[in-house]
Amino acid sequence: MIKPDKGAPGNVVSGGRERSSCPIASTLDIVGDKWSLVLVRDLLTGKQRFNQFCDSPEGVPTNLLAARLRKLEAQGIVVKQPYQTRPVRYAYTLTPAGRALLPVLQEICRWANSYIDGTWVPPDAFMSMRAKL
Repeated sequence: MIKPDKGAPGNVVSGGRERSSCPIASTLDIVGDKWSLVLVRDLLTGKQRFNQFCDSPEGVPTNLLAARLRKLEAQGIVVKQPYQTRPVRYAYTLTPAGRALLPVLQEICRWANSYIDGTWVPPDAFMSMRAKL
């Protein structure tokens, strides 16, 4: 089960407002910003390290990348483990909750390809993946 933002009691999200009980609004509280689902996509396709995320074609600014990884970790979407000690560097992997977003991303791709001109068609390898929970 996804937990609320760190430090937020019960059903309150960042900014102190109460979280809606609507499943769409609640999900958007967690992954509805500009970069979170792009990071989930990258994790699903094998990226694990900060510098690998920086190489994505969207060009996520490093300060926002670090903030989104912290948020996704706090929300139980990703976990980080050190792969180097000096300096400490982390590899990120998806939790079962994060991997469960795969079919959502695939449907977003299908929708975008149908309704947004100029979107690229994802590779068959991505579109045929199955979530490993």
